Amino acid sequence: MKNILLPTDFSDNARNAIQYALEFFKNELCTFYILNVQKASRYTTDDLMAAPANTTIHQSVISNVKKKLNQIVEELTDQYPNQNYTFHTITDYDIFTDAIRQTVKSKGIDIIVMGTNGATGASEVVFGSNTLNVIRKIDCPLIAIPKGYQYKDPKTILYAIDYWDHFNTEGIEPLMDTIIKHKSSLRILKIKEDDTVTVADFDDKKRMKAFFKGINHTFHSIINVPTALAINSFVQIMNIDMTAMFIKRETFLDRFFKGSETSKISYGTRVPLLIMHS
Repeated sequence: MKNILLPTDFSDNARNAIQYALEFFKNELCTFYILNVQKASRYTTDDLMAAPANTTIHQSVISNVKKKLNQIVEELTDQYPNQNYTFHTITDYDIFTDAIRQTVKSKGIDIIVMGTNGATGASEVVFGSNTLNVIRKIDCPLIAIPKGYQYKDPKTILYAIDYWDHFNTEGIEPLMDTIIKHKSSLRILKIKEDDTVTVADFDDKKRMKAFFKGINHTFHSIINVPTALAINSFVQIMNIDMTAMFIKRETFLDRFFKGSETSKISYGTRVPLLIMHS
């Protein structure tokens, strides 16, 4: 059984990510935790004035949130009557990443599925601050769903490896689970600074050939091209349905999300992104 965390701010983007998750995990035994995080600073004078005299501040703020969460569960239960899905709702008052961290630990979460929540600054070209902070700070696999992305079985997956990193099987289970469940083909892309082939590169390829034996996989490399542009171009040319990568170094994260000032093609979150941590 999988425990899956679905953060929501009740936006169309968040709802689309929830929809993706329920399609992605079809025919599996799953427990979904739908989490909404409220900040104490959202308490307003209007909230207090509108609340009945015998109602606590907490109750006045939380009642509407609970109603929205319960409505989501009702709709999903009706939509997927034949799936082995269980739904729980959680409302928390905390810093967003702290609430995510606590839920991951207390509920034994296997993977987080969330939408990109809009850019709010120059360093958040692709994903909004909440998504970026979860990727950076929470040691849990995550699938980020682009805004408006319509579900499609991930039949072709791109596994991108940064030029500083080497193949490691630690933490790779989410990728393998996806490949096996959806009978996916794998495209392995090494992003390199130059065309030098080191002993470590040779060993990596040998290990990957053995590890992915029995899986339809091919090897590719792109040399001296900005990370975001390299991945974006590969996604389009090879008809990729999902991109997977390990986040080990902030440099890779920054290169991927910020892209390049000289790039004429922005990544634009074209396909879902599976983030793994080793």
